Amino acid sequence: MYLRCLLVDDSARFLEAAWTLLERQGVTVVGAASTGAEAYPLAARLVPDVILLDIGLLHESGFDVAAQLARTTSAAVILISTHSLEDFEELISESPARGFVPKSALSATAIREVLGAS
Repeated sequence: MYLRCLLVDDSARFLEAAWTLLERQGVTVVGAASTGAEAYPLAARLVPDVILLDIGLLHESGFDVAAQLARTTSAAVILISTHSLEDFEELISESPARGFVPKSALSATAIREVLGAS
């Protein structure tokens, strides 16, 4: 499955590491943003298949950004975090996101599993 991915995270180090990892695993990373304000126009212009969105952005909630992205793009949103699923399970299940992947388990396989399960 060919995937075009947009990364949204406020950590430049994480963005660089995730971009490299996913590209090596066959995912085409089409762009990166560090805020919702940056992500919205990028998602509209780049038309990714999936958006990996950090729950804990510096000045905004990833859940709020996910809700806005769900209203403005057809891309699947997958929430990511350094925390475990159990820490946010109820909020994740109530969000429009397709699912959740811990940052420590981020991989092309994990993304495809979330997309295949929805």
